[in-house]
Amino acid sequence: MFYVLPFCSSTSTATFVFGDSLVDSGNNNFLFTLSKADSPPYGIDFKPSHGHPTGRFTNGLTISDIVGEALGDNSFPPPYLAPNVESNATNIGINYASGSSGILDATGTLFIGRVPLREQISNFEESRKYIVNSMGEENAKRFIKKAMFSITIGSNDVINYFQPSIPFISNEKRLHKLGARKFVVVGVGPLGCIPFMRAIGLISKGKCSVEVNTLIRNYNKKLKAELHRLNKDIKPKAIFIYANSYDVFREIILNHKQHGFENADAPCCGGYFPPFVCYKGKDANTSSVMCNDRGKYVFWDAYHPTEAANVIIAKKFLYGDASVISPINILHLHNYGS
Repeated sequence: MFYVLPFCSSTSTATFVFGDSLVDSGNNNFLFTLSKADSPPYGIDFKPSHGHPTGRFTNGLTISDIVGEALGDNSFPPPYLAPNVESNATNIGINYASGSSGILDATGTLFIGRVPLREQISNFEESRKYIVNSMGEENAKRFIKKAMFSITIGSNDVINYFQPSIPFISNEKRLHKLGARKFVVVGVGPLGCIPFMRAIGLISKGKCSVEVNTLIRNYNKKLKAELHRLNKDIKPKAIFIYANSYDVFREIILNHKQHGFENADAPCCGGYFPPFVCYKGKDANTSSVMCNDRGKYVFWDAYHPTEAANVIIAKKFLYGDASVISPINILHLHNYGS
């Protein structure tokens, strides 16, 4: 599949990505963990690696990859845990996200290794030291002020604990104290509709878990209110934009045929039943079931969207109105203060 989004010709800025498996670009490859996407068919449509897995939990590009491309980036922020990447901190940025991680440190313990949000921000502190050593304190402050900070996390807290909270905001304040001024905070999507939740809840085709989605809507409402408060109160001035992934992804599922999809229920790879593994073995008998046309499925595996779905979500975040992303969209945030 090949997708074209409108290209922004303005000078690209660094992007620092925090979050979970929705945006992990390969950090978990360097951990002892059960949460990995380092084997085929993950990455089968990721052109820069010629279809080889990179650690992204989808068949191709993540939402943050697609947004970066549209804003003019020539490459993607590399995973922080990969060797010899620190110099990217002063150029395109770095990706700190980790599959199975959460806002709470204990989230994802079942998977053993992962990097919780608190530790991801501590890793950025190390990157900041490199930036200061490279260009001096004042230049570093100006550089970080112009950079974008993307935070996509909270889904695993729901899956693991069913009780999302907002200690999250203290982490954003930590980043603010480190000089960050431009934030994209992505709300939690409709997890009650993902194949994993529907399977364990024995929910019929075309239906979602009302209980899970109600919980998430309440969480997102609180998160949006907190970000609105920060936009008014935090000093020095910063801008926090809220990306409404719940409504965007729910609309894709409900109107999937209008978006060119044929299936919004089943995962393309791995099937409906535990252990929900998406894996390519030596032959058909040792491989997971995989759909014939990945571009026709909303879900790649039991948890994550396909690249085709990610493109639609990214486009909404880049160019959408206040019903999707507020107070401004990512394209406007990119140019904010420049």
